[in-house]
Amino acid sequence: MSDDSRLRVTVLGSSNAIPRPKRACSAYLIEGGGRAILADLGSGSLGNLNAHGTAESLDAVVISHMHADHFLDIIPMRYMLKYGPRSNDKKVALWLPPGGEEMLRRMVSAFVPDSTTDFLSEVFRVGTYDPEHGLEVGDLKIRFAPTVHYIPTFAMRCDCNGASVTYSADTAPAESIVRLARETGMFLCEATLRKGGDDSEPRGHCSAREAGVMAKEAGVDRLIITHYPAEFAAGDLVDEARATFEGEIAVADDHLAYRIV
Repeated sequence: MSDDSRLRVTVLGSSNAIPRPKRACSAYLIEGGGRAILADLGSGSLGNLNAHGTAESLDAVVISHMHADHFLDIIPMRYMLKYGPRSNDKKVALWLPPGGEEMLRRMVSAFVPDSTTDFLSEVFRVGTYDPEHGLEVGDLKIRFAPTVHYIPTFAMRCDCNGASVTYSADTAPAESIVRLARETGMFLCEATLRKGGDDSEPRGHCSAREAGVMAKEAGVDRLIITHYPAEFAAGDLVDEARATFEGEIAVADDHLAYRIV
């Protein structure tokens, strides 16, 4: 992993809940100021992390919400940290949304039903973040905003040394996301839905066109479309977003990296 003081984002998982072939679900490696965090850790993303660094060199994992395509690889990461080759015994901070720790501990109790071993705390420092107050990981400052989704979900904005990236997590169009992303250097926004945003009520996702609307309203420098299914062609996603946003647009894919200045 980079020790560069500038902000860098590497996509480790760009799929929605149904992974595209040879692609993982949501995960984004954010590095800056000599620190490294993961925003989400969806299914399949840990293997991609291994191509860019090691789990033990992470300073924190921050989970937006407790849907499997955003947190499931916490389980294999636990095994990697406990049994894989390591150069230190540092525990990685694992920050969960309100209510997330209780749910996760219920789930992992199935793996060690008769053991006194704390399955998670052997290798993680487990905590619950307060969305109202944010987090600081060295020079990385993380703020949160509630999204419009089916369960409590929090978008994240990470600022470091004058650069910023905002990650929408899962959301329908929301003013809270626009406020959080205001004038951000890069806006990672989901585009789960086909053109027209024909999600069922209540809304929980957005289209590329709607991502473009939020990017325009927030005045962001660059829009990166992510969390999309296999049947969506990258060019079509860009065309949809271009109808509502005139700035730089790209489509995320696993292992792509972006430097934010």
